[in-house]
Amino acid sequence: MDEDRIDWNLGTFAGSRREQLREWCGLTFRQRMCALEELGELARFSFEEKRRQGQPYFDPYTGQLIHPNGSQIST
Repeated sequence: MDEDRIDWNLGTFAGSRREQLREWCGLTFRQRMCALEELGELARFSFEEKRRQGQPYFDPYTGQLIHPNGSQIST
């Protein structure tokens, strides 16, 4: 690999964030809406899996951490 072609600034948190924003801004409106829908589906799947497996999870509607027995956990 040619190290002269590597942009090491992308390896930092700030560089990675800039690259993510640059890519997001290059998407069309339709592509952005599809990405947001997919992220919503992933969040719902993750929530349901944690609840099904009896793991603590954050309620997507209240933001409260829920214990597997159904009680709220103070944070």
